[in-house]
Amino acid sequence: MATAAAVKIVSEQAPERVDRLASATTGHSAPVCKATVGRIGERMSRTTTAAAAEQLSDQELGAWRGLLRAHAALAKVVDAELERRHGLPMTSYEVLHHLEGADLGRMRMCDLAEQAQMSRSGLTRLVDRLERDGLLERCSCAHDARGAYACLTEAGRERLWAARSTHLMVVREHFLSRFSPAELGTLSELWERVAPCCGSC
Repeated sequence: MATAAAVKIVSEQAPERVDRLASATTGHSAPVCKATVGRIGERMSRTTTAAAAEQLSDQELGAWRGLLRAHAALAKVVDAELERRHGLPMTSYEVLHHLEGADLGRMRMCDLAEQAQMSRSGLTRLVDRLERDGLLERCSCAHDARGAYACLTEAGRERLWAARSTHLMVVREHFLSRFSPAELGTLSELWERVAPCCGSC
């Protein structure tokens, strides 16, 4: 019933909306033939009906919004604790973490951006800050001239190690403790369907 009413309203409003579009484009009101109005109204009706048919079910909406809500809540608490105890935001922690796991503690900037789920420009700004803090440095590789590398410094490694216990404590308390081992196994398998790790997580 609601969809039918919406379609009727859209159809009735089509001439007025077309007139407004013509007026905005030409500076004056333009006459629109009935055939044009009919075609536009029909297309708008189809679009409205299709949009209604594509709405998420309660179950689908709960799954999707639950994921977003859980991620936002967990990221907020992890970030706050890392910042409070170590002066190291979560994004900085993740970058240092990926560098520590890389060969010789260094990664090409483009690869690091992909691993840290950041844009290249965002990573560049973050690397600038971490370099000023002495936690990493830009370096080059004699055998690879394809781009700049980010290299973990000893100070960066020490800061990461100091923050790791806090990171793990918060993750265990606010996430892992809420599920049984079997449920965690299921979650791990489900995440793989959405974003496969490919051995680089």
